[in-house]
Amino acid sequence: MNKNKGFVCRGLRHWLGLITTVIGCLVSANAVTLTNSILFVTQIPIGDDFTTIGSVFGNHKAGTDYTGRGGDLYIRYPDGTLKNLTAAAGFGKSDGFQGAGSIAVRDPAVHWNGTKAVFSMVIGAPVKLYTGDTNVWQLYEVTGFGVNETPVITKVPNQPARFNNINACYGTDGRIIFTSDRPRNGQQHLYPQLDEYELAPTVTGLWSLDPASGDLFQMDHAPSGTFTPTVDSYGRVIFTRWDHLQRDQEADADVEALSKGQSLPYATFNFSDESANAIIFPNDRSELFPEPRATTGNVNHHTFNQFFPWMINEDGTEEETLNHVGRHELASYMEGSFLDDPNLEIFYNVQARYNTNFANNILQMKEDPRNPGVYFGTDAPEFFTHASGQILTLTGPPGLDADKMQINYITHPETKSFSDSATTNHSGHYREPVPMSDGTIIAVHTPNTDLEKHRGVGADYAFRLKTLKKSGPYWIPDQTLTTGISKTVSYYQNDALVNYSGVLWELNPVEVRARPLPVETKTPLGGPEQQVFNEETVDIAELRDYLRTNNLALIVSRNLTTRDHADRQQPFNLRVAGTTTQTIGAPGKIYDIAALQLFQADQIRGYGLYRVTDTPRNGRRVLAQPLHDSASVSNNIFFGSTAGSVKLGDDGSMAAFVPARRAMTWQLNDPNGSPVVRERFWLTFQPGEIRTCTSCHGLNTRDQANHPVPTNKPEALRTLLQTWKAKNGSSGKPRFTGITRMNNGHVHLSLQASPARTYLVQSSADLSQWTTIGTSTTGAIASFEFEDANVLSSEPRFYRVVTP
Repeated sequence: MNKNKGFVCRGLRHWLGLITTVIGCLVSANAVTLTNSILFVTQIPIGDDFTTIGSVFGNHKAGTDYTGRGGDLYIRYPDGTLKNLTAAAGFGKSDGFQGAGSIAVRDPAVHWNGTKAVFSMVIGAPVKLYTGDTNVWQLYEVTGFGVNETPVITKVPNQPARFNNINACYGTDGRIIFTSDRPRNGQQHLYPQLDEYELAPTVTGLWSLDPASGDLFQMDHAPSGTFTPTVDSYGRVIFTRWDHLQRDQEADADVEALSKGQSLPYATFNFSDESANAIIFPNDRSELFPEPRATTGNVNHHTFNQFFPWMINEDGTEEETLNHVGRHELASYMEGSFLDDPNLEIFYNVQARYNTNFANNILQMKEDPRNPGVYFGTDAPEFFTHASGQILTLTGPPGLDADKMQINYITHPETKSFSDSATTNHSGHYREPVPMSDGTIIAVHTPNTDLEKHRGVGADYAFRLKTLKKSGPYWIPDQTLTTGISKTVSYYQNDALVNYSGVLWELNPVEVRARPLPVETKTPLGGPEQQVFNEETVDIAELRDYLRTNNLALIVSRNLTTRDHADRQQPFNLRVAGTTTQTIGAPGKIYDIAALQLFQADQIRGYGLYRVTDTPRNGRRVLAQPLHDSASVSNNIFFGSTAGSVKLGDDGSMAAFVPARRAMTWQLNDPNGSPVVRERFWLTFQPGEIRTCTSCHGLNTRDQANHPVPTNKPEALRTLLQTWKAKNGSSGKPRFTGITRMNNGHVHLSLQASPARTYLVQSSADLSQWTTIGTSTTGAIASFEFEDANVLSSEPRFYRVVTP
């Protein structure tokens, strides 16, 4: 039964309240003057804090059990007046029963020009009991929200129509970036994707849409969810991602129940593959990666759970944590991976590093417009506070080494969590801080210091928009930005007619202002990798075309024996088996490594199969499976019999083709296939992407032996390119690498081509008539130089190289 502070009505009668709300016009509010307007939304309070509208994760569900009906999109003008934009544009309902035309709204984001905004809205609710709720969040744009304008709301065209699309923002190129629960490949039988923690439905990652053409692609495939993307002033897409790469705790609970002769609590099982007609293996709960959640022999238990800041280019390339920051720079505790190696430490002393503060989770990030590269966010518990907690800032402009990234506490550390016996330092809970362009800080705030105890519609937490003020070293609430927006509504959940009468939550504030359009970020190929391409005469553009055609990416590492100096929790005395290539960080055990085992995220874990004749519950969870993508397998150079293991170069390097737009992870194995060092994150690559890194745990400044970043030419890349050319061929088309006018007036041409071929150098004055001005034959080194001595300084001159 769903309850609230009033009452619950069952049956078909509608309860209409007497409180009226002024809709679609200006409403008097508190007289706090701001420089710019604020867009925000109202929501029906819901006390339950598990996968509901205010929760940390799983908050994308549009059903009335999770998201109430009756909220609206508002604008607060600088003088404090309000306008209900959705009502003024003809959407939603005022007080009373919220049926077919009712709405809920969320996540406004203002365009770069400041004259329009994108937001999510769900339209409709059940009109009687037990009818289900198939409505979904869809993207809309609003224009005309000036003081004397009439707002117009239009649906964003060409978006995924049957799925929940939320957390939108504008890219720099006319595209819209958002999160969605659309399956990675769009196949309905994989819906919904279930998270790695509670087997709860989750969004599948970041998506990019061109509304005009309908071009849609997945930027990031997140097995447990991605949240609140924004494009910062440097053109980077900044977002929070839930990283929970650990084995399935529900499957572990089933295994334990079986061992005790008890009934299965979750009835988990594995599918044979991701296909719609995959075979069900009712008794198979096997997992290969990562290590078990319980200590096994000398392998320490592994649990991993955090919400950390990430960045990605707008084209979906170069995904990584913000400036490659990780737990060693931001978190407060972690254990060693093996129990029999004294070199492996427990990390707990944050005072020993540059950043002496820590965060458990970093949510709802927004860049400070007055301090580019400084990001406000909220550190909140996963449950019981509706994603509200402590406000902090994280410093992370491009180029700042992760070792020097700093967390600063804006509100008191006690606000990080909840307490029934809070001191006067605890000023309540905060979410969605907004640093304004005039220096004002606003946030969503509730004075509650304990946890949320209410269930159903209604809540103990009263979220209101407020300005903050400095009080000693920390900030506290100052003035409310509205007098409170009240509503009396009723709507059907699945099995009850629920009612709410009172003040609404005020959420998702964003400043309305024009912003300079940043330059889209691009990451050049590293010098050592470029050298290998040149020496092997592989045209990078041609290889990228091949990768795009086959939905592949190429990943390259220079020396996997090197690890960041701060990581003393996984083995760091590493040696390439059978070689002298090693990096030793301390006396003691040395681990031989021979291969990198690659895992792809396959949705093959199901649940709800209590009897063989049962139909499993909808949706599947991701499991890490050894690389088996056919296009990748046909090109890679594998080692031994351990599935998905690519051979390391004698210099410690690695190169492999991997499937694009599917989450990937990996581990370093010894010659027998036993894991030595494991990755803790999922990463997604784009078709045609060539992603390079220096090490297994990329270095901030130095490795475990105090060496700088490796600069070796990765020999594993050379071997892979040679194999690729032999299997797939290469056009060997020549390309110019340099054109220089010399002091004597001649033009010097440098070219890269294929070895042992003859080429004609031609010139033209009009790009129409071409004349051969010379011939050159390459030798074993596939490059050549040519000098044009007959060019006149006063005439245009174009060049091309062709094969005879």
